[in-house]
Amino acid sequence: MNKRDFPKIHFYDQDFVDIYDKTWAKLEDFWLDPKTGEQSPDGFFIHPDGETLILDQLESIFSSFFLVYSNRNYPANKNLDYFYAQQEADGAIRWKYDTKTDSPVLTEDNPAGVGMPLFAWAEYNLYHKSANKRRVKEVMPILIKYMSWLETNFKAENGLYHVPFTASTMFNAPRTDTYYPVDFNSALAVNSLYMSALGDILNDKELSFQYKRQYFSLKTRINSKMWANETGFYHDLDEEENRLTQKTAAGFWPLLAEIPNEDKADMLISHLSNPTTFGTDHPFPSLSADDPAFNENGCGYRGSVFPYLNFMIFKGLERYQRWDFARECAIRHLYYLLDAMFPNDSSVKGDLWEAYLPCKEGRALPENEGEAWPRNCYVHSAGLSTIALMIENVIGLEISLPRKTVDWIIPNLEIMGIENLSLKRNLITILSNKSLRGWEIQMESEKLYYFTINILGQKKKTLPIPSGKCSMLIDKL
Repeated sequence: MNKRDFPKIHFYDQDFVDIYDKTWAKLEDFWLDPKTGEQSPDGFFIHPDGETLILDQLESIFSSFFLVYSNRNYPANKNLDYFYAQQEADGAIRWKYDTKTDSPVLTEDNPAGVGMPLFAWAEYNLYHKSANKRRVKEVMPILIKYMSWLETNFKAENGLYHVPFTASTMFNAPRTDTYYPVDFNSALAVNSLYMSALGDILNDKELSFQYKRQYFSLKTRINSKMWANETGFYHDLDEEENRLTQKTAAGFWPLLAEIPNEDKADMLISHLSNPTTFGTDHPFPSLSADDPAFNENGCGYRGSVFPYLNFMIFKGLERYQRWDFARECAIRHLYYLLDAMFPNDSSVKGDLWEAYLPCKEGRALPENEGEAWPRNCYVHSAGLSTIALMIENVIGLEISLPRKTVDWIIPNLEIMGIENLSLKRNLITILSNKSLRGWEIQMESEKLYYFTINILGQKKKTLPIPSGKCSMLIDKL
């Protein structure tokens, strides 16, 4: 493994720094040779499932969002490229593959092996962290064929997509009557939005327009058919297009797709602070707390808190400028991960888990005793919280290499920041400290970039940051 250092974070609570560092330290154990399962720096990011080595589409897409911060120690695109290499002649890419045989994993409840269509979202994020336009050009034909396969095989006459609800991996959620899943259709809208954005990057106006039109078509149908004013929520539909009563975390995917208008968004987001629905002690449960099937033990998708679903919700909140609320909930979520990682009870094993309890600290419990769930040392999704949320929501940095911009949204003046973050061939450091002259931001960079600071929503300024060291006083802004 390349021994470049990982970026260091600074935060007033050292426990947050510790769990961030521990996550990076654990990653090496999961880069495995796809045929032998042995550790390999040239392997893929795999969480072994017994003797089998399974690459999961959703897991691979989400993990790319924190691997981009590894200072190129771990390639964020490696797993994605594996899926692209398996694409079939008709454009199909399946949701899981057994890497020992490169064969798709097809199940009775998902015979086509369709997964959540989010590759374009991941590629757009990779582009802004690497500025690699050539990669966008190379993957675009693959993504176009994949979108065509989805449309040909799963699009119904009403314009919505019909797939098994388990395509989103919510295996035991009370969604059995679902015919048109709100999460899959919203994810497709997300993908269409980013396919359009990737078209813009390539200066392909026709491509951009094609997917923008597809996005608006889905947005209109999701709003008209899946939104219920009386519940303030987006619901799955059955085969007759009746809205199902359950409120699951799937109903928050429209936020990420920017589907609700401000009024709908206000109603939907209010559920996240409502203790009777999704505002549980540990935000946010996978099933509404007022649902008859909700279980405080988690029991799979009957109430457990999943880091990947939380990440999706936080990114959705950002689309509606709810920075403060997203940060507050991200910090609460991280404290629960800390409690499970370093439990007070010495008889309980501490670890990073696949899922957590919604109403108190600790890992979620399985539906049936003896089940090997949730998975332990599950950095594939926990890293979204301990790394990506730490950098983007708790510290508050948003980075775009092609634009040469770093935006820092600081809701509170605190001692925090990041040190030696690699932006391609440019290492940057941004730290806030209190000195005798007041609050000061110290910066170091090898190349020029543009820095936008937004403090408490009251002070906002964009400045060119030259190479070398410099500092600015907050009071002087």
